[in-house]
Amino acid sequence: MTAPFYSLSATRVWVEDFVVARDVCPFAGRELSRDTIRLREVNASDWESALLTLVDECRHLDATPDVETTLLVLVPGVEDFDDYLDLLAVAEALLAQQGYEGIYQLASFHPDYCFENAEPEDAANFTNRSPWPMLHLLREANLEEALAHYPDPEAIPERNIVEMRRLGGDSLGEALSALRDGAP
Repeated sequence: MTAPFYSLSATRVWVEDFVVARDVCPFAGRELSRDTIRLREVNASDWESALLTLVDECRHLDATPDVETTLLVLVPGVEDFDDYLDLLAVAEALLAQQGYEGIYQLASFHPDYCFENAEPEDAANFTNRSPWPMLHLLREANLEEALAHYPDPEAIPERNIVEMRRLGGDSLGEALSALRDGAP
């Protein structure tokens, strides 16, 4: 287990130094500078509790429109990527059951993220790799609005894949490991 809240500070560094600095998400820099990204550490070893926290976080976003997005950092509990995917599927179904489909969208990040039909060592997987497993809650309407004003949003994933492959899996993996293993 990580030191209390170390995963949150390291996740913030990941957002700053990876997501924003490499323009992986062209919208994250604005939200980072506006301080509208909420980070929460969630113990995912108890799925029921973790899923209740997810619903609570939706309610928090409902009540707090000045918070744009939430990253739920899942430590410990879903270190295995297949376990994480199982939790993600349950989380998406729960959001729909709770009436949040079309309101919030889940983006997924994991240290071992691997796209379907991709090789695990393909550096393209780093577009969705993070220091720890995460569920990222996004306001769907705000995301659609941002995409509507962004030139050629369909090109973002391909541009990211090209950049990750240019940077190389070894250096990207070392950077994630350094965040996970660093001292608070």
